[in-house]
Amino acid sequence: MDDNLNRFGVLNRREIEARILAPFIEALSEKFPQEEIVAMLRETIVQVAREQGAAMANLLGENDLLSFAGTLEAWTRDNALEIEILEEGADRFAFNVTRCRYAEMYRALGIPELGVVLSCNRDFSLVEGFNPNVGLERTQTIMEGASHCDFRYRLPGK
Repeated sequence: MDDNLNRFGVLNRREIEARILAPFIEALSEKFPQEEIVAMLRETIVQVAREQGAAMANLLGENDLLSFAGTLEAWTRDNALEIEILEEGADRFAFNVTRCRYAEMYRALGIPELGVVLSCNRDFSLVEGFNPNVGLERTQTIMEGASHCDFRYRLPGK
């Protein structure tokens, strides 16, 4: 399967998704509790991200940590993220996001509360789909008000 979506930066894709989903969630909220709608959305996005991670590994023909690190270009395209790489190796990949235009975009659209659900929510399940042996630790995000996001990927026992 050809990955035609990566012709467009992920930031642009997330904006398109947000511009469709936000009014849809608002309309559904007139008939159903918003908490339930957001929970269903969260679950759906987790599943989609897991499937996308598996598709990425399949497309690359490898699912090692260095190959995963090489996929960052899609998320950083168009200066969407400014990152500081701390460690990059076969068993560890660590970086901080020091600027997140995704968070800026959700704020500009007036839906900062959906940013975590529509974007940050994907990170753990994406890598799980890419390689279930890779663990991710992230204790904070810019989307939730922190000064930076701390991504720490590692293979077990490393």
